[in-house]
Amino acid sequence: MSNRIPDTREMIRELIATPSVSCVHADLDMSNRGVIDRVAEWSESLGFEIEIQSVNNDKYNLVARAGSGSDGLVLSGHSDTVPCDPSLWSSDPFTAREADERIYGLGSCDMKSFLALALKASSGINFKDLKRPLTLVATADEETTMSGARLIADNGKKLGRFCVIGEPTGLSPIRQHKGNLTMSVEFVGQSGHASDPGLGNNALDGMYQFMTALYAYRDKIQQQYNDPAFTIPTPTMNLGHIHGGDNSNRICGACTLLIDIRFLPAMSFETLQTDLEQLAAEVAEARGLSIITQTFGDGMPAMDTDEASEIAQYLTHITGKKTGSVAFGTEAPYYNSMQTETIVIGPGSINQAHQPDEFLPLAHIDPTIKMLEDLIDRFCMT
Repeated sequence: MSNRIPDTREMIRELIATPSVSCVHADLDMSNRGVIDRVAEWSESLGFEIEIQSVNNDKYNLVARAGSGSDGLVLSGHSDTVPCDPSLWSSDPFTAREADERIYGLGSCDMKSFLALALKASSGINFKDLKRPLTLVATADEETTMSGARLIADNGKKLGRFCVIGEPTGLSPIRQHKGNLTMSVEFVGQSGHASDPGLGNNALDGMYQFMTALYAYRDKIQQQYNDPAFTIPTPTMNLGHIHGGDNSNRICGACTLLIDIRFLPAMSFETLQTDLEQLAAEVAEARGLSIITQTFGDGMPAMDTDEASEIAQYLTHITGKKTGSVAFGTEAPYYNSMQTETIVIGPGSINQAHQPDEFLPLAHIDPTIKMLEDLIDRFCMT
């Protein structure tokens, strides 16, 4: 059956050569349809039934399914990459280059190669022998809004009982990661001549008071929540950008702050959002300011798959590695929300992701294919 799709490295080369950048800046953002079409073509040639879902703005998901039922295994990866600056690369980021026992190229480890490896692992199977379904998924916009995974979850159609997402983890199984809340808070006061503070209402003064309250809140949640499974065991808060006013001789009429919180699985996105909005409202009321708050998207949920889950236990068995946690986010919480037991495990290292000269070690290719073959056998064939 494997002769119905190209050689594994050829599939990796073709996917890297098909740009699919996701970016919040419209001038850099592009469609992922080329990648979806290539993976769909190869999947269909193996006998998968193909569904291409329109997500938004020329972005698409692929759901390729063999077998029937709601049990079985999902192998999932995102089809998009981050932007890159070709001048920082040693070679063309859209041309796969093999050197030093590595494949270099944008998306080589994060995470186009996993889609090719999942196809290769599926290629030796007689789908008539499936006792439970096998589903391959390629999603859109993981690097920005996660709109592809959100659509799958919102559709409410369970794709399988178990899921593996092939993000680069050095082939170590991951069952937890932190969630993320990104919020902007703007205080609006009254500008005026700096020679007389009474002529206006300085928004920067309000922001100073708000930031003081934020640091106290950060101390509070770090004392309240601690999970030793994480390298950084407490939630983190980063005040990443501030902008206010326009000149030294004018009272600042408006000031905006961008806040990033990485929270533990035991914490609530909604509670954090409410708490920050309340802190801002208290400052605004005390100082006679108005406020504008914005939460970007719905945030990224935390991932927390039970260590005792069947797929976690099986991956621990075949890899010899205990399930762990990572700092970066994935699409896993959206699968977990559909009662699909999800583990993140894939080739390559997150240290190479989003970097010039991103690469996939050649030594990870065969072990990944073998691991996926074992998973298919365990969760679809028996």
